[in-house]
Amino acid sequence: MPVIFFATFGAVFLAEIVGDKLLYTTGVLASRYRTMPIMIGMAAAFMAKMGVAVLIGEAISKLPKYLVAAITAISFIGVAITLWRKDDQYRKERDQQKAHKAAMISFAAIFLSEWGDVGQVTAATMAAKYHWGLIVWLGAVSAMVTKGSLAAFLGAGIRRWIHDRVSPAVIRYVGVSLLLVLGCLSVIEILGYG
Repeated sequence: MPVIFFATFGAVFLAEIVGDKLLYTTGVLASRYRTMPIMIGMAAAFMAKMGVAVLIGEAISKLPKYLVAAITAISFIGVAITLWRKDDQYRKERDQQKAHKAAMISFAAIFLSEWGDVGQVTAATMAAKYHWGLIVWLGAVSAMVTKGSLAAFLGAGIRRWIHDRVSPAVIRYVGVSLLLVLGCLSVIEILGYG
């Protein structure tokens, strides 16, 4: 069983780490919100997505591209709108009160986008091959959370650095712009143009 766990972890981690847009999305979110709520939302989304991948196997890779593209676009636009509407004034008490909001935004951004991506297909393939769904799920979720943690901690470090040097309005404009660009790139890739 440990071999299946580590094989799944390695396969999903390597499949996901190269050119994955959610890696950048998590970094952008972590540069705007506290790290822990982002991690909680991200972990919950990865658990749900990999659970679906393990349960329904290869069928997830056969979802209509236009449906996946539409859901991904709506997800990125929704997160961009949320960031756009966020107050630029920094207040610690606001961070404490809005942790659940940051976790929900992180969950939505990750859960509603990139269905049928290489990580899910890899997890589905591993589940079909080894017939140890729970172990495959644990390995896949661990790989995704590791990937997301790297991005979140990088984003948190950037947040601390820019908090002292850059105007909050500039951060908001750049964050929204990056999310919209990443959303467009995701849709283009899903539809097979990239």
